[in-house]
Amino acid sequence: MILLTRVTLCVCMFAAVSLRADTDSEVNARKNVYDLAGAFTNDGFKLRDGHWLGTLKTSEPAVVAVNLYSGNEYWFAASAGDDSRRVIVEVYDETGKPVAAERYDENNRSAAGFSPQNSGQYFVAVALANGDPTSVCLVYSYK
Repeated sequence: MILLTRVTLCVCMFAAVSLRADTDSEVNARKNVYDLAGAFTNDGFKLRDGHWLGTLKTSEPAVVAVNLYSGNEYWFAASAGDDSRRVIVEVYDETGKPVAAERYDENNRSAAGFSPQNSGQYFVAVALANGDPTSVCLVYSYK
């Protein structure tokens, strides 16, 4: 479980505007996460437009607020830009309680999938489990 001692809340999820050139780490993180998310599209999931991209430290997870709807299924996928870094994705309800989710973890990629019982606000936490700070990219799919 990710300890949420420091919370970075992104109200405008996936509204990423860059005024500089992407680094190799950012490009690698985005490429890897879209490769993973592509597997979910093969199962009928639609990829949400946009992504969250940032630099994470092991002691500071990023937390993104999302509005989800009961009856839908969701997959949240993240990847680190450095292949030797391990990423963890976890989902929390509006009270901060962890949500039971199906897990996928392999090398520098991680995903959590679930179907909410209630519509409302949820929080997706992305943490770097090891190593120096690196770029991490998060996307999500739904059906």
